[in-house]
Amino acid sequence: MSMEYFEARERALLGDRYEALYAAPQETAERGVTVSALRAQPEAFAAKVDFPLEASPFCKAAFVVHTPDFKPGRHPYHHAGVFYSQEPSASSAAPLLGVQPGMRVLDMCAAPGGKSSQLAAALQGRGVLVSNEYVAARAEILKSNLERMGVPNAVVLNETPARIAEALPEFFDRVLVDAPCSGEGMFRKEPVARQQHCEALVRQCAELGAQILDCAAAVLAPGGQLVYSTCTFAPEEDEGQVAAFLQRHPEFELADALGNVDYTFGSEGEANRTGGLPLDVSKVRRIWPCQGGEGHFMARLVKTGTPRTLPAAGEYTPEEQLWLAAAAEAGKKAKGNKSGKQPVRAQDARSARRADSRACRDAVQGARTRSRESTAAEATPAQSLAAWKEFALQAFPALADRPAVVHGGGVLLPVPFPQTNLHVLRAGVFVGSVQKGRFVPEHHLFTAFGALCTNCEPLTLADPRCVEYLSGREIEARTAADGWCCVTVDGWPLDGGKVSGGRVKNHYPKALRLL
Repeated sequence: MSMEYFEARERALLGDRYEALYAAPQETAERGVTVSALRAQPEAFAAKVDFPLEASPFCKAAFVVHTPDFKPGRHPYHHAGVFYSQEPSASSAAPLLGVQPGMRVLDMCAAPGGKSSQLAAALQGRGVLVSNEYVAARAEILKSNLERMGVPNAVVLNETPARIAEALPEFFDRVLVDAPCSGEGMFRKEPVARQQHCEALVRQCAELGAQILDCAAAVLAPGGQLVYSTCTFAPEEDEGQVAAFLQRHPEFELADALGNVDYTFGSEGEANRTGGLPLDVSKVRRIWPCQGGEGHFMARLVKTGTPRTLPAAGEYTPEEQLWLAAAAEAGKKAKGNKSGKQPVRAQDARSARRADSRACRDAVQGARTRSRESTAAEATPAQSLAAWKEFALQAFPALADRPAVVHGGGVLLPVPFPQTNLHVLRAGVFVGSVQKGRFVPEHHLFTAFGALCTNCEPLTLADPRCVEYLSGREIEARTAADGWCCVTVDGWPLDGGKVSGGRVKNHYPKALRLL
C-alpha cells in the first residue's frame, strides 16, 4: 500500500518522465568513500589505496567503490580516519556550505557523522564544529566516529534543536540541516524504508523538518549560510519545505545551491512540488536514481546581514578567550567522586537519556573509559594538569602550552565554546587521565594529534604488523623508543601504544578491534 501511494504521487508529478528518472544504473546501491582532508588529499589517497576507485561526481573528495566484497570497516585506512564509508551522493550536501577555517559550524542532525567529518575537514582544525544528535545511542556513535577521524575541534551534543536555539542564538556562521525524512531515496538501499513508508510518515517528517529549520534559523548569525538537505523525493519535505520556510523567514534568501563549489551534479528542482508557493527551483538541487545517486535534495539559504570577521590562524577572539578562561576556572574547581556513587535523583526523560548514553559509551569505548572514570578520584585537578604537562613535554611538546582543563575525571584540551546547560558529550580532545599515579593517554589524543608525537612506530599497509595491531595483539617495535608512541599506517595515526622490551603493548580500544 505504501509503495502504491509513492508511485501514484510521483507518476502524477512526473508524467512520462517517471520511468527514466527512477531508472537506476544498477540494481544495488553504489558504495563509496569520502576522504578526509585532515589526513590526505584525494589524489594522494587514490595513489596509495589498495582497492579500485572511481571519482564521484557529487564531491571532489569522494570516490565510488565497485568492489562487491568491499569491507571498509576492516581497512586500516578506515581505522586511521583517512576515509569515511559513505554512499556517494550522500557526500554532496556538506561542501555546499562553503565552510572556511575559523568558522563556527553546526551540524544539527549529525549522526552517524559522515557529513560532520566533511565539515571538520573543511575547518582544518580551526574554529569549532558542533555536531548534534538527539538520540543518545546515535550520539555516542557520532562521537566515536569523530574521534576516529581525528577531529580536534568538535563539540558533540545530545540535544533537541529547540534547546540549542535557546542557548546559542545567532551563534553559528554555517548550519547544516540534514533533516530526518521519509527516506524515499533509501528504498533501494534499505528495504525497511519501503516497509514503513506511508503518507502519514511524509507529513510527520515535513512537520519535524519545519521545526528543525526554524531552530536553525535562530542559531544562524547574520550573513550566515544554511544548507537544508534530505534523502527523499517528497514535495512536502523538499521544494515545498523550502518555499514555506522562506514565507516564515523573510530575513532569508534562497541562493544557488552550487554557489560555493566549482562543479555541478544532479538536476534543478521541480516547479510543481512547491505546494503553490513561490520558489526559484533553478537554485535548488535534486539527485535522481538515474544520475547515480540514491535520491537527495539540497537548498542553500543565506541570512541577511554582514558576516562576522574570522580570527587569524592561531588566534582567538576576545569572547573565545573568555570561554576558555571560564572552562579553565571550572576545571580548577572539579572534584572527584571518591565514593564512586552517583546521587539519587528522580528518573526523568533527560536522566534516562543520559543513562542510555553512558551505557552506549561503555559498549563503544570498552573498559578503558570505565577504568579512567573509576580511578579519576585519585588525582586532584592540579595533579592531573601537572601530570599531563610532564607527559606532553616528553611526547607532545607542541601541545604542552595549549589550554588544558580537568573535566569528567580526565584532562581535556577544550575548544572555545561558551558554558551552557546543554548536554555536552565531548567539547574538545580528552588527552588522558592519572591512573594509579601515572598519566595514561587516551586514544583520541593520538588520532587527533599523532603527527605531533615525538615517538612513533611507523607501519605500512603491506606490513603484517598493521593487522596484528588492529586485532589487539602486541607487535615488534622496530623504530619507537621505550615509552608511549604513536602507531601509524603510511604516516596516518592509528593509536597510541606503549613500548617496552622491544614490543609495542597494544592499547587499541577493544570495541574498535578487528575480529
